[in-house]
Amino acid sequence: MLEWLVYILVLGGVFFLLIAAIGVVRMPDLYNRMHATSKAGTLGVGLILVAVAVFYQELSVAARALSALAFIVLTAPVAAHALGRAAYLSGVKPCEDTYIDELAGHYQANHRLESVEKTPPAHKPESNP
Repeated sequence: MLEWLVYILVLGGVFFLLIAAIGVVRMPDLYNRMHATSKAGTLGVGLILVAVAVFYQELSVAARALSALAFIVLTAPVAAHALGRAAYLSGVKPCEDTYIDELAGHYQANHRLESVEKTPPAHKPESNP
């Protein structure tokens, strides 16, 4: 019974890693590729590490596998964000199907992000009937 759980976890992990690989090939630009690889890759590696922890049934192996999983879950989004920011500042353009570039015009020459102050809508005086 436990072997079937390991098989299912490994197959799930391989499936998500395959989805990440297909995303790298099929997505139109760097930003979409990073999205596919960071999400699906993290989930795939996570499932395989959980399978390792279940398969060996030793506390030391499970602790190492789960700490590796925690490290990957904590660092993958930060790495993807840093890569995306570096790509944006380097001038990598999003694909033509991207409708909104919310960062356009907000970065200063020193690559610091300006704060955008939104003005509240004008308050209409209440009319008394």
